[in-house]
Amino acid sequence: MKTDLKELLSIAKEASLAAGKEIIKIYETGDFSIEAKSDNSPLTKADTAAHQKIVSILRKTKVPILSEEGKEIPYEERSKWEYFWLVDPLDGTKEFVKKNGEFTVNIALIHRNQSVLGVVHLPTSKDLYWAMIGEGAFIEKKGESRTLSTTNKSLSMSGLRVVASRSHMNVETEEYLKKLNQPKIISIGSSLKFLLVASGEADLYPRFGPTMEWDTAAAHIIVNEAGGSVVLKDENLPLIYNKKDLLNPYFIVLPF
Repeated sequence: MKTDLKELLSIAKEASLAAGKEIIKIYETGDFSIEAKSDNSPLTKADTAAHQKIVSILRKTKVPILSEEGKEIPYEERSKWEYFWLVDPLDGTKEFVKKNGEFTVNIALIHRNQSVLGVVHLPTSKDLYWAMIGEGAFIEKKGESRTLSTTNKSLSMSGLRVVASRSHMNVETEEYLKKLNQPKIISIGSSLKFLLVASGEADLYPRFGPTMEWDTAAAHIIVNEAGGSVVLKDENLPLIYNKKDLLNPYFIVLPF
């Protein structure tokens, strides 16, 4: 399969922006029609509308699509895919329901087990983050684009700005934070946690709680291309994608 990553990036951007418009329409009405998914996490009309819009646009690429809101695809089938889209149409549904604006649209292109292209769109601000392997990471804000770069700080430094989830602070995270030198905690929702590290607004993000592959893939390549890394908690190996079990192991987002 011949793959033009720049063309696919353009289509992923188009899909994310279109999904963002669908999400904002519902966000502004306040009619979320909240249901519970099988894991008791919330599902809203916006999740479904965003999924449908993204699929309708990505379908023209002829690349397979694995979406949080799509049908389950057996590992026997998807393990044969060389490339596929990995999509979270609305990352941060709890933040969406709380109306705090901290939710994103995540679209990644996976090549074998690696994220090689990622787009993250923040519908409330219309900010668009993207990266492509070997090409750097960028944000487009109010019509202007700039390059993203991590801080590359040492973990022994005092006052590191550490991103920690409001809803997933647990004993393991607290123990990790105790080993740092007077860290400053930043709380934010969805894949924005990755993007704070990618943009140099935070220095570190330990995630010792459950996430799925579609939660991390798009922002993962953005962190990588900004100079950072996403590694497993207890070993210096990157997160990989298209595993039999789509649940991620615990990981740390580092600025180097």
